[in-house]
Amino acid sequence: MIHTHTYDALVVGGGGAGLMTAIYLSRAPNLRTAVISKLYPTRSHTGAAQGGICAALANLEEDHPEWHAFDTVKGSDYLGDQDSIQVMCEEAVPVIIELEHMGLPFSRTPDGKIAQRPFGGHTHHFGQGPVRRSCYAADRTGHMILQTLYQNCIKNGVDFYDEFQVVDLILSDDGRCGGVIAYEVASGDLHIFRAKAVEFATGGFGRVWSITSNAHANTGDGVAIALRRGIPLEDMEFYQFHPTGIYRLGILITEGVRGEGGVLRNDHGERFMERYAPTMKDLASRDVVARAISKEIREGRGIGGKKYVYLDATHLGADVIENKLPDIADFCRTYLGVDPVKEPMPIQPTAHYGMGGIPTDVECRAVDAAGQVIPGLYAAGECACVSVHGANRLGTNSLLDLVVFGRRGGIAMAEFCKTAELPPLPANPTAGIEEQFRRLLVTEKGEPAARLREEMQDVMQDAVGIFREGPGMEAALVKVRELKQRFKNVLVMDKGKNYNTDLLEAWELGNLLELAEVTTVSAINRTESRGAHLREDYLDRNDQEWLKHTMVTRTEDGSLAISYKPVVIKQFQPKERVY
Repeated sequence: MIHTHTYDALVVGGGGAGLMTAIYLSRAPNLRTAVISKLYPTRSHTGAAQGGICAALANLEEDHPEWHAFDTVKGSDYLGDQDSIQVMCEEAVPVIIELEHMGLPFSRTPDGKIAQRPFGGHTHHFGQGPVRRSCYAADRTGHMILQTLYQNCIKNGVDFYDEFQVVDLILSDDGRCGGVIAYEVASGDLHIFRAKAVEFATGGFGRVWSITSNAHANTGDGVAIALRRGIPLEDMEFYQFHPTGIYRLGILITEGVRGEGGVLRNDHGERFMERYAPTMKDLASRDVVARAISKEIREGRGIGGKKYVYLDATHLGADVIENKLPDIADFCRTYLGVDPVKEPMPIQPTAHYGMGGIPTDVECRAVDAAGQVIPGLYAAGECACVSVHGANRLGTNSLLDLVVFGRRGGIAMAEFCKTAELPPLPANPTAGIEEQFRRLLVTEKGEPAARLREEMQDVMQDAVGIFREGPGMEAALVKVRELKQRFKNVLVMDKGKNYNTDLLEAWELGNLLELAEVTTVSAINRTESRGAHLREDYLDRNDQEWLKHTMVTRTEDGSLAISYKPVVIKQFQPKERVY
């Protein structure tokens, strides 16, 4: 059965970016807004963010948005667009104050101001040591942001369609976005949602790798849908590995531990980051720290020769750990049987965050490979690439990205909807996705999605992870394309309609395979090392040839076409990046 709904504006995704957009849409008079989410919104992955959201509030020491912008540009290895970065850093201060006024319970200084702590790559006076810029709510900052935004959406009367999986984008014949197709998990019915404007805020795709901090739901749905619809993806070769994931599980140990004074130690008990980043040490940018940990492990200095090192917070004392890092203490005791007050925590880098995604301008409007705006289509958050993160994201800039560009997207969509008309529906808009689901359900003999997913994750972890080189990635690309062929005969055991999670997991695997292919093709193509993209066969950054954004488009014949667009350089000229 197919149902049809009509709204002025739709937000796909109930995380921080989507909810911030919905709040601003809900404030516009006579504008009907709905949020469509594959999860109950407060289960969105924004809630897993721990350590903080940054802004140059200067509550504890001198700080300025310009310093924040410099750190972000440097952290991006000069691939971030400096106009977008300037917007984000200048709007950080008012958006934090707005969150406080919405009711977000930030941790406080003794005199009642929002508390701030250091985070990796954030510095005082253009690189002169760490600065306290991260605003936090203990180590539950993302959780508090998500709860606060959701409560404000409910207060403002936003309509929610929870556990509706968006599976396709509606584009009219004249190229306008006119809505989405969603699969209702409870019933198996398809729903056509028509709208003048649609924002994708569907999050990341960390489940491409085997060791990841990402939730099982982070399967890159919006990014893959955009790719299939001929929309380019930008800078997909840049995927961040967070330095400190719980050994073997990938669950994140917040950078806030190091912000509070925790240190990394190898098998010799050495605080080894002093060798890799003499000034910032354990608070260097994430790509630098993740590579240092991996190098220690590769050279045999992992703990007991195993694939982890220690994050040592024992010297901080019980008061700091129990009051400023309570969730981390609980994670370690629950999953590791380790008490961080008394014992160091075993950690290894974990796939964490995609710097690339759907290209947008600073108003969150999606753009095509020629840089032209796609009318009615917007994107914000991790699925988008306005390129404030470039080749490497600084910690706490993700939550900031969500709320700054979520807000800007809501404002821009509301303005667009004032004059836009509802695009006409194309003929039989559900035909494509009905055929996809039919093919998934018809197979009687084949391989389960879990087997294919595990093979994909293993090869991506090994060959397209922290360290990369040409032949290994070429072999990985062959493997991913082989898996895409085998996916055509994937076996969905459950043939029913109600709560068919087997079907949805198979469909999500199709998304992951698409993004694994694009990521690998992009990484093979970029013959340099920059930020999170380290090629052992091209160790140097090459600004002369590669100071540009990669754009990958799926063509009508199914192949991938690569084009480029320039990086926006303003006041900060590229130079050697040291910490």
